[in-house]
Amino acid sequence: MKRVGESLLILFLIFPFISYGNVLTPVFPDKGVAERANNGYIDPTVDYSRFFGRVSDKDDTGRILKVKVENNNTKFLKAGDVVYFKVNNQKRSNFCKASVRAAEDFYFSIYVQDFSGCWNQERYFPRGMQLNFKTKKMADRVFEASKYRELLILRKEGFLKQLNEINYFLWTYDQQRLKEAADYDIQINELMRQKQLALDNMIQKKQENIMLQAELANKLNAIDESLDHYKVERREMITDRWHLDQDNGLPFGRRPLKIKR
Repeated sequence: MKRVGESLLILFLIFPFISYGNVLTPVFPDKGVAERANNGYIDPTVDYSRFFGRVSDKDDTGRILKVKVENNNTKFLKAGDVVYFKVNNQKRSNFCKASVRAAEDFYFSIYVQDFSGCWNQERYFPRGMQLNFKTKKMADRVFEASKYRELLILRKEGFLKQLNEINYFLWTYDQQRLKEAADYDIQINELMRQKQLALDNMIQKKQENIMLQAELANKLNAIDESLDHYKVERREMITDRWHLDQDNGLPFGRRPLKIKR
């Protein structure tokens, strides 16, 4: 009996945690997202040519109605567009014809020439009446707006990409400046190394040329001495030689020899 009581106590303590765990565990889809993303494009399952509105005001003649809508697609309507409407929950199923006078956010005004198709003209047409509209113009304008929105989204993505690049450059300006300076420092150091190497090569070449100059000069002197040594001279006497021998005190003949031809 004591063990049964302990088991019940343990189950009583564990059960709340089990229940809370089941409640707090979300159910995620196997793949994709839980809900299809809607970026303002048209939905093929929606008939945009039909919408609802409620009369918020009218003029003294009762021909001009100001209609409030919950869906702001009516902002695409333009003056002169033709719309058809009927009063909600009425036995008459015919549509009345009206023309749009102006459109703004969540409101648009229409001019109705004849109410006979959708309303008993003997009765007072009250404010707050809900109207069911249909017009192909609305579907066309929504389609055009959706396509133009796609172009605007592409332009926005392009501008955002440019802005991201500019922001990245501005945010990392100091790092990029240091990196750019470091790259040029590397190039400058490389040029200085090449310059120093070229100067060292020129100094070494100069020293080698000085040694080669002295060696070549010695060889030229040796060759000149060899040329003087191996010079074959002509021993013919000429007229001026007699005077030269007389000036030097060398033995000479009494009269100079005749010049050989």
